[in-house]
Amino acid sequence: MITEQPSFAQLLRHHRRAARLTLEQLAQGSGVSARTLSDMERGRSRGPQHRTVTALAEALALDEAAHRQFVELARDGRVRDHWSRPTGLCELPRSVDDFAGRAAELNWTSDFVHADGSIGRAAVALIAGPAGLGKTTVAVRAAHALRPSFPDGVFFLDLYGMSQRPLAAADALGLLLGALGVNDPQVPGDAPARAFLYRSLLRDRRVLVVLDNAASEEQVRPLLPAGGAGRALVTSRRLLAGLEGVRRLDLGPLPLAEATGLLTGILGERGPADAAPALTQLAQLCGGLPLALRIVGNRLVSRPGWSAADLAARLANEDRRLDQLSAGDLKIATAFGMSYDQLAAPARRVFRRLALIPGRDFDAALAAMLGGTPIEDAWDALDELVDLGLLQDSASGRYRFHDLVRLFAREQLQQEDTEAERDALTERMTSWLLRMAITAGRWFEPAYGRPERPDADLTDLTSAEEADRWLRVDVDNWLGALRYAASTGQHSVVLHCAESMHWFSDRWMHGAHWREIFSLGAEAAAALGDAAQQATQRNYLAWAYLVTPPNDFEVALRYAAEALDLATRGDVKAQVGWAHQYAGIALRRLGRLDEATASASSAAEMFKAINDVDAYCQTLGTLAGCLRDNGHYAEALEQCVQRYDLTNNEESGMTPGIAALTRPVALGQVGECLELLGRRDEAITTLTEAITLMAHSRLSGPQASTLQMLAAILADEGLIGESRAAYARAAEVFEAIGDTEASSRCRDRAATEH
Repeated sequence: MITEQPSFAQLLRHHRRAARLTLEQLAQGSGVSARTLSDMERGRSRGPQHRTVTALAEALALDEAAHRQFVELARDGRVRDHWSRPTGLCELPRSVDDFAGRAAELNWTSDFVHADGSIGRAAVALIAGPAGLGKTTVAVRAAHALRPSFPDGVFFLDLYGMSQRPLAAADALGLLLGALGVNDPQVPGDAPARAFLYRSLLRDRRVLVVLDNAASEEQVRPLLPAGGAGRALVTSRRLLAGLEGVRRLDLGPLPLAEATGLLTGILGERGPADAAPALTQLAQLCGGLPLALRIVGNRLVSRPGWSAADLAARLANEDRRLDQLSAGDLKIATAFGMSYDQLAAPARRVFRRLALIPGRDFDAALAAMLGGTPIEDAWDALDELVDLGLLQDSASGRYRFHDLVRLFAREQLQQEDTEAERDALTERMTSWLLRMAITAGRWFEPAYGRPERPDADLTDLTSAEEADRWLRVDVDNWLGALRYAASTGQHSVVLHCAESMHWFSDRWMHGAHWREIFSLGAEAAAALGDAAQQATQRNYLAWAYLVTPPNDFEVALRYAAEALDLATRGDVKAQVGWAHQYAGIALRRLGRLDEATASASSAAEMFKAINDVDAYCQTLGTLAGCLRDNGHYAEALEQCVQRYDLTNNEESGMTPGIAALTRPVALGQVGECLELLGRRDEAITTLTEAITLMAHSRLSGPQASTLQMLAAILADEGLIGESRAAYARAAEVFEAIGDTEASSRCRDRAATEH
């Protein structure tokens, strides 16, 4: 009789002999082969399948207690078979000692593991993001921290998603089963059976599997736990949008403070040569990419004679930056190149060509033009680029590069496209952008509006609102194209574009670029020998220095004088009038009121003589300002009311669009005069209405100034809450137009008003 706990082999042999059966007889009675029975009795199979054990127990005619012991011992043997040996497979890599930042991301992984306060529910988390963001580093760091929550094991497997031959799911399952203790002979031969066994092993065990560098949904789906206590943490450059029921973390670049902290940690005790400003500059040049920061830090550590400032100076050269971001086998370009190699040929072509875009972001229409593809194909290519992290997209439909990825795209363009091809693409893009800008700008000119036959290859702008939006969001692109055209002597198109912006500029008067645009226009007019257009563009420049911050009234006066001289010599009466008008505004702001009044009066006379009601209406505002500054408030109010009435009189001859833009400003002047006359209730009502009209017309500069004026009146009237709200709103508008000094001043007043 067996008194100690036997092995399954011992128990099988004992019962067979007790039944006086040979191996062949038991094989015949149970349906189990004699060879298999021999392997069992010799201990080669310590835990046969349940159906085999049941068949043997029936053939041996075991009683209930012996049957139960026989089955339980076989089950225990199966468990020992799978879990008894340490394999050394799929070991978790070490976590770097100088890890820094990513606190929010690590908290996210902890929350994922401990969802609902337990590990009783299977779950999968995906950390996705472009190359160089440290996805693997974050996952490994998190896995080490989470070890106590997974007593049955933490395993790591590189799926080689960016290689030419990613790890097949069946091979990955084989490695994971081996790590889980399954002997090679017991690993099923086909992938579905392996997946079944893998999931069954994870069901009741607290195991965390880190699946790094996943290539696709098809590759990773069989490796995910199907239920129970097991968890999987997946990293991938791809979005893997097809995975169901996955918690997602989109990893982004490190904020500047964390990036600087990581770099500081890598450098350790290098000494005082690495001043904080230089480290901050390096972090900025690395764009918050942990891989780039690691490379920079390693280069400095391995070269004690270098300073951070020295390396920052090297990295400042964009043409050499990617070459400098290399340390041993760490190369930022190699990381990007692995993603680039995954692209289909059309997406590669689009990716390279996007590097030519002068602005920081762009839309699918511009990508389609550069790629020479229909818009639908451009969307497919852009989706592929976003999926691999080579582009970033936004809810507004705009796309942008990370700065270092843009440099990589530029390098690929230089390597794979000839100089002639690059030049032709640049010319085509410049032409497209400037034709788009001119078409959009003409929407706001009374004699133009929507073109009857727009160029077939351009984006169709179907309303003034669409034209306005395109000019604003694409300003860096069409302005970059304008600079290129000017640098290559395309004077006619430069002048045409600058002229097309005249009317639109009134809608966006705080834009800092108007001075450059009209300067380029004036230079183009001079190159073409067009005196009339020289006068026009110099008048536009005078306007720009009057209204766009920071104002410079002396410079505005100088440009107005130049325009007056050119216009007088060329007998361009309208520009003579505008030169007097802009000179009048500048002189008034300089406190030279008598001269200002004389200039504004000359402008009014000229505009009356040529029957230009639109321009005459503007001179009334200047004359009213002169009267107000001289203390003649009642007379100033009369001028302002006359001006406001002109904008509301459909029989006045004013162009409707100009009347709509002038009306809010005229009403604001009325409110200002009412306040100066002590009629504060009327002033508050009038200014409030003017502010609403200004907001509707997107006249942000006048709106901010009028809000500031209203806030002061409300404070004087003891309406403190309303005053604070007006100051706060004024601060927001000033901030939006880039006048940070005025914004700060208004915020202070909003906080201290009592």
